[in-house]
Amino acid sequence: ANAAEVLERLAERREPMLITQNGEARAVIQDIASYEETQETLALLKILALGNREVEDGRVTPLGEVVRRLRARKTAA
Repeated sequence: ANAAEVLERLAERREPMLITQNGEARAVIQDIASYEETQETLALLKILALGNREVEDGRVTPLGEVVRRLRARKTAA
C-alpha cells in the first residue's frame, strides 16, 4: 500500500498499525488525532500519579483548611 492509502486507513479505523520487518514488529504508526488523545491521557495519568505521591508523602491540606482559605479570599475580594 502507498502512503496515502495507509494514512486513509489509519484515519478511518482510528487504530494503530503495526509495521513489521522480517516478521518482527519494528514500529507502530497511528493517526494524529489518536496520537494527541494518547498524549493527553498520558499527561493526565502523570498528574494523577504525582497527586497520589503527594498524598502518600503526607503533603495534603485538610478540607477544613481549604474551605477556610477560600472563604478568607472571598471575604477579602
